Amino acid sequence: MTATAEKFVGQSIPRREDAALITGQGTFTDGIAIPGALHLAVLRSPLAHARITGVDLTAALALPGVVAAFSGADLASEFAIGLPCGWPVTEDIKIPDHPPLAVDEVNHVGDGVAVVLATDAATAEDAIGLIEVEYEALPAVFDVEAALEPGAPLVHEGLGTNHCYTWPLATGDVDAAFAQADVVVEGRYLQQRVLPSPMEPRAVLVNPDPVGGGFTIYSSTQVPHFLRDIGAMVVGIPDSKLRVIAPDVGGGFGAKLNVYAEEALALALARRLKKPVKWTETRSDHHVATTHGRGQVQKMAVAATSEGKILGMKVELLADMGAYLQLLTPGIAVFGAFTYCGLYDFGSYSFDCKGVFTNLTPTDAYRGAGRSEAAYAHERIMDDLARELGMDAAEVRLINLHPKFLDNRTVPSGVMYDSGDYEPCMREAMRLVDYDAVRAEQKQRRESGDVVQLGIGIGNFTESGGLSPSKVAAGVRLQSGGWEAATVRMLVSGKVEVVTGTSPHGQGHETAWSQIAADALGVHPDDVEVLHSDTAVAPFGRDTYGSRSLPVGGVSVHLAAHKVVDKARAIAAHLLEASEDDLTFENGRFSVGGTEAGVTIQEVAMAAYLADNLPEGMEPLLSADNTFDPPNFTWPFGTHICMMEVDTETGFSTIRRFVAVDDCGHVVNPEIVAGQLHGGIAQGIGQAMFEEATFDAEGNPTTATLADYQFAAASDLPHIELGATVTPSPTNPMGVKGIGESGAIGSSPAVVNAVIDAVAHLGVTHLDMPTTPQRVWRAIREARG
Repeated sequence: MTATAEKFVGQSIPRREDAALITGQGTFTDGIAIPGALHLAVLRSPLAHARITGVDLTAALALPGVVAAFSGADLASEFAIGLPCGWPVTEDIKIPDHPPLAVDEVNHVGDGVAVVLATDAATAEDAIGLIEVEYEALPAVFDVEAALEPGAPLVHEGLGTNHCYTWPLATGDVDAAFAQADVVVEGRYLQQRVLPSPMEPRAVLVNPDPVGGGFTIYSSTQVPHFLRDIGAMVVGIPDSKLRVIAPDVGGGFGAKLNVYAEEALALALARRLKKPVKWTETRSDHHVATTHGRGQVQKMAVAATSEGKILGMKVELLADMGAYLQLLTPGIAVFGAFTYCGLYDFGSYSFDCKGVFTNLTPTDAYRGAGRSEAAYAHERIMDDLARELGMDAAEVRLINLHPKFLDNRTVPSGVMYDSGDYEPCMREAMRLVDYDAVRAEQKQRRESGDVVQLGIGIGNFTESGGLSPSKVAAGVRLQSGGWEAATVRMLVSGKVEVVTGTSPHGQGHETAWSQIAADALGVHPDDVEVLHSDTAVAPFGRDTYGSRSLPVGGVSVHLAAHKVVDKARAIAAHLLEASEDDLTFENGRFSVGGTEAGVTIQEVAMAAYLADNLPEGMEPLLSADNTFDPPNFTWPFGTHICMMEVDTETGFSTIRRFVAVDDCGHVVNPEIVAGQLHGGIAQGIGQAMFEEATFDAEGNPTTATLADYQFAAASDLPHIELGATVTPSPTNPMGVKGIGESGAIGSSPAVVNAVIDAVAHLGVTHLDMPTTPQRVWRAIREARG
C-alpha cells in the first residue's frame, strides 16, 4: 500500500455515514431486539402540581402480559441519589430533589408517577391506563414573572421560594456610560419555549449480564460517557459495570444532552427483575417529559451617542427552570452572559440573571443554548437603536464592530474571544444580498403603498464554541472537564483505526475524522475506520454538544495522528540507518534526503508490529493516545441576512432570500459545514416564525401533539445562500472553530428583524416570536388604531 498525494482536509468528500442511513440500514435503539426484553411504560401526571395520596396498581397487574408494576414509593430504595444537576451556577443555588419517579408530589404535567413492565409495548401502554392515582391538587405557577410575585404558589414548598439563583456579571462603569449617553434604548424580548423534536425520539434498552453482573445500555443519547458516569451514581452501580452504546442517533439538538428518568428507571428495573428492559418515547411523552428549549424574559438596554456608538449595555434575564434542574438547566442562560455584547466594541457591561422555578417541564440545552438567546436580544436592540436614531440597521452595526484581531481580545463581557474579523464577513453578506438595491426596492414599495411590503433583517453573532476548557468550566461551576480523548492506531494491515470520545448524532464525525487522520498519516480516508459512541471501545470522552466536536475532539485526533507519525519517524530512521533530521515525510513515505532510500508508513507499522528491529527501548506497535484540553473556547461568528415579504392585509410573511456568511476558521469538509448550517438555519427560522410550546391555565400543554405544534415545512423554507470568510482560531493547531450551532444562532434575529422592518413604517416596532400571521396582522391593526 502506498499513500496518495491528495490532501483531504478542505474537500467535500461524501459522508460515509449516509449510505446506511438513506437505505434504511441504520441501527437505532428502538430497532434493537433482545429476546425476553420487558417493555417499560410510564404513567405521567395529568396535573401540574399535586400531592400523591394513593396509587392502586391492582388492575394493571391483572392484565395478561403485565409482568410488574411499581409506584414511585415502591422504587425509591433502588436509587442512591436523585437525578443530579451538573451545573450549580452559584454557591447558594436552590436545587430540589428530583427522583426518577415521583414519590410524594408531582410538579409538572408529565411528571412520572408509576411504571408498568409487560411482554410487549402495547400491553404496557394499555396497563398504564388501568392504574388509579389519587391526587390532592396544589396551586401552581407557570409564568416566571408571576412566580416571583409575593404570595405566588411555590413549586417546591421545602425551598421556600421560586427563586433558584441570581448570577451577576459587571465590567466597567455602566452607570457612568448611561449617564453620559445621548440616547438610551430599552427592549423587552421573549424567548418562547420550544420543543427540540428530533426525528428519532428518545429510547433506551438495558441488557443485564447474568454472569459478569454488569449491564449494557443502548440509548439514543448525545452523551454515552455522561450516561455511564451519572447512571452509575444514580442507581448505585460501579461505572466499571456499565457499558453504554449510542447506536445511530436520529438527531439530538441538546435534548439528548441529559441523563433522563427513563434511563435510570430502565437500569434500576433491569437490575431488580434481572431481565432486559426497553423504553421508547412517544411524541406525547416528548412534549412533556423531554427538556424544552429557551424560556426566557430578556430586558435589555443600550446607551449610545447620537452617532450610534454604543457606550454601555445592561442585560436582565428571568430564566425559566421549569419544575426541576436537569443536568445543565441553571447554566444555559448563564452561558449566554458572555455573548450578549456580540461582535460589538464598547466600554461597560452588566448582566444579571435570575433562575426561576415554574410548574412546567424542565428546560435545558437546545441548539445554540444560551448564545442563540443572546444573539437574538443584541440584534433586536441594534435594530431598535437604529430606528431611534434614524440610522440604517447595517450602518449602526458597522460602526460598533470590533476591529480585526487574530489573537485573544478581551470583550465587554470580560472574556477573551480567540480571533475575529467581523467587517469583511458582514460586508460579504451585504454584497451577496445586494443590500443597497433591497433598500431601494423597500423605499419604492413604501412610497407606492404596496400591500406586500419588503423587510430586511440582519443577524450578527458570535458564539462560544469548543466547549470547554476545563479550568474555565470549573470557574463557572460546571461539574465536567472540557477535554477530549482520541487514539490513533496503525494496524498490521496498514489500515488505521481512530477511536474518538466524541459521539455523533448527524454531524459526520466518521467522515471528517477520517480526513484529518488521512492527511496526517498520508493514507486515504477509505483506509481509516472511526470508532465511537461505545464506552467499552472509547472508555474516555466528553461527548458531543456546544460546537465542541471538531475544535476539541477532531483536534485531539489530529494530535494523536501526529504522535503516530513522530514514533514512525524514529522507527523509519532506525530501519533506514539514518538520522531523523534527514528524513522527510510526504504522501505517507519517509525518505532520506538526497537518496532513493525510503519506507512507507505501512511498512513502519509492520515493523512496529513484528517488533524485532526497533530502536533500543522502544515499545512495539504504532499507536498513540491524546487528550486535548483547549486553552480557550473558540468563537465562530457570522452575519445572516433575511429578505422578508409581508402581506399587510393578512400578516402572512414569506422569506424571499436568506443569505448566511459564516466564519468557523479552517474547514475540514465544506459539505458537512453546509449541512450543519442548513439544519441550524431551518431550526432558527422555525423558532422565529412557527414554533411555540404553549399551555392552558392549568399547565396542560396545548401543543401536545405534532398536529398542534407547528414546524417549518420544506415549503416554508427558502433556498439558503451560503458564503464564508476564514479567520483561524489560535486556540488549536488546526485553526478550527466549530459550526454545529451557528445556523440556529444567527437566523432567528435576522428573520424577526426582517418582519418588523417590513412593517415598521406602519408603526409596528415590536413583535415576539413566533411571528405568526395572526400576530403580525394584529400588530398592524393595533398600530393603525
